[in-house]
Order: sequence, then C-alpha cells, then structure tokens
Amino acid sequence: MKELKVALIGYKFMGKAHSFAYTNAGLFFDLPVKVIKQVICGRTEKPLQVACEKFGWAECETDWRKVVRRKDIDLIDVVTPPNAHKEIVIEAAREGKNIFCEKPLAASLEDAYAMLDAVERYGVRHAICFNYRKLPAVALAQKLISQGKLGKIYHMRAVYLQDWIIDPDFPLVWRLQRDIAGSGAHGDLNAHLIDLARFLVGEFEEVVGMSETFIEKRPLLEEKGDLTTGLVVTEKSSRKGQVTVDDATLFLARFKNGAIGSFEATRFAQGRKNGQRFEINGSRGSIVFNLENLNELQYYSQDDEEATRGFRTILATDASHPYAGNWWPAGHIIGYGESFVNMVADLVSSLSRKETPSPNFHDGVKCQEVLKAVEESIKQRTWVRVKLS
Repeated sequence: MKELKVALIGYKFMGKAHSFAYTNAGLFFDLPVKVIKQVICGRTEKPLQVACEKFGWAECETDWRKVVRRKDIDLIDVVTPPNAHKEIVIEAAREGKNIFCEKPLAASLEDAYAMLDAVERYGVRHAICFNYRKLPAVALAQKLISQGKLGKIYHMRAVYLQDWIIDPDFPLVWRLQRDIAGSGAHGDLNAHLIDLARFLVGEFEEVVGMSETFIEKRPLLEEKGDLTTGLVVTEKSSRKGQVTVDDATLFLARFKNGAIGSFEATRFAQGRKNGQRFEINGSRGSIVFNLENLNELQYYSQDDEEATRGFRTILATDASHPYAGNWWPAGHIIGYGESFVNMVADLVSSLSRKETPSPNFHDGVKCQEVLKAVEESIKQRTWVRVKLS
C-alpha cells in the first residue's frame, strides 16, 4: 500500500477535526503511506460543498452507500451522530473497508455488539476515536503507571464539565434526543472518562449511578430554505419538544484490580467550557491531568526526598515524551486538534503494517458496556456488575 485513500462520512465539528488530522499527519509524522483525502460525504449538498472545499477534500458525495461501495476507497471514517454508526459500519465492513469511527461506538450496546461482530466477521481493521489517549501528557501518565511509578492504584476521580446547554432557551439539538445520540452527557462525556480509566487503571467491575435532566423541554428547530443563498437555514421555533437524555450523570465504580473511582459528566457546570480533569492516586505517587492545560501532567512521588516532596508540573513537550518528538522543540505546546493528528498517525501506521489499531472496536464495546451498566444502575437504584465481552 503506497497510498491510503480516505472517505469521511460527516462534515461538521468532528468532520473538521478529522480533516485537520489527515491534512497534518504526514507533515509531522514520517508516515509509511501517503494519505489521500478522496471524498467527503454528507446529506445536505450546499454546506457539504463548502466543507469539501474548505477542508481540502478532492470530491463530495451525498449518498454514503455509494461511497462505501467505491473500489478506490481504503478507509471509511464515520463522524455522523451515533444512531447512524451501525448501518454505515456494517455496510462498509461488508465491502471490505478499513473503518475508523467516532465515539461513542454506537447509540446502544446492542448496536455496538453488531458493529464489532461485523468487522470481525468480514475481517476488516477497525479503530475508534478516543483521541485523548494520544495526548503526550496522558500517554506519559500511562507510561508512569505501567512502570510502577504510582505503585498499587487506589483511586481515580474524574470529571468532565461543560455549560453549553445551561440556557433553558437553548434549542433541542440532536445531542438532546435519545433516538439520535443514545444518551446525553453520559455517552458524550463519560465515554471519554471511562476509556481513560480503562487505559490508565484497568477494567471496571461494578458501578452505581445517578442522573438528572434539569431542563425537560426546549425550543424545537425548524429548517427553512434561504431563497437568496439556496442554503437551508435552521431557526428556533416557538414550539417546544421533550429532552430525552440526561443533562448530568454521576457514578461510582469498583475496578477489577481493587481500585475505586468516581466519575461526573455534566453540561450544567456554569463557567466550564471543556473542563475534563482526572486524578489517580497510588501507593507510591499520584498524577493529575487537566485538559484545559493539556500539555501538563502533575506528578507526585513518594520516593522523592521529604524536604522537596510535592507535586511537580511536567511540561510534556520534550522529545522523550510520547508523540512530542514529532512536533515542536521542547516548551512549544500543542493543542486539542493535535490529539487527532496523533490518533491518525497511529491509525495509518497500524494499517500499513496490516495490524488492528488501538484503540479499536473492542475498546468501544467495553466502554459501551460500562455506559450501559451505569444506566441499568440508575434504573434499578443499586450497584450493577459490568458485563464485559
């Protein structure tokens, strides 16, 4: 394989992030193949054409079924809302395509199982976009833990806090509709925390949770054609619709290795725009990561001399840190978008070696199993064991 021709299905927020990654991966990493941004796909022609030109894709197409059947496409990248993942992935797998899918893997655990079954049945390689694993500071945290620097892990506490829907007049977008999104803050934000917990601490054993929907009805959105531009304009209606997902979900967890954890995801934390933070405590040390300072990792070691013992801030930009050597000189920080570049670089390298990338659909399913167990716990108002595949 000298070239990897990519088809991107979806063109909005994650479409831009993934396009950025494909554009820049070869600039910063010595990739074994050349990445070709062949075709971008979406339902609405006019904005799709704008995205195609702006994001640098060779062509655009409104029918995803035509895209997955094309013989010149090597990788199908799915960045649609979760309810569309299953059908696209299964069809792409049937056509023998490698698949890269956004998180959460599906709108339901049952769909996630069907998607994993499809990629295994048809023997295609697969990856899921848990991009925070690919930040140098997070990868360094995993390295310290795997080297035993923290000793036996006791605790993980993690939060993911946002406030973008706190206004009661914010409209009923698709992320607030269960039949499209699968869940609210839980599947959107807790999914990241769960994956990081599995990456850093280990597998979950049991969970107990609670959730709340603070604003139960919101203004509906209506689409109207703009006669001047020909574009479809979305406007808020005076009518309201039912919010069918959680605004906030919290849960406690026990891990199979004896560690315990607490997790909180909310879109109602006033003043928090993308406030992801976790702390892990062990018998020999602790680490703290804050996404809003994503180049830094705080590290405490019990092995330091008592007189100078305390949390140190490591700026994870040195060539000795994971991924950092591919970027700028030490001290020159990277940003959110670069996590996707690192993710794509790993993905492309794995595919060129004919290996299944990491993280992959197995990780997506295991995350979905924890999400489902928390939902069951909330319904039953008790602890629920996580059923791991």
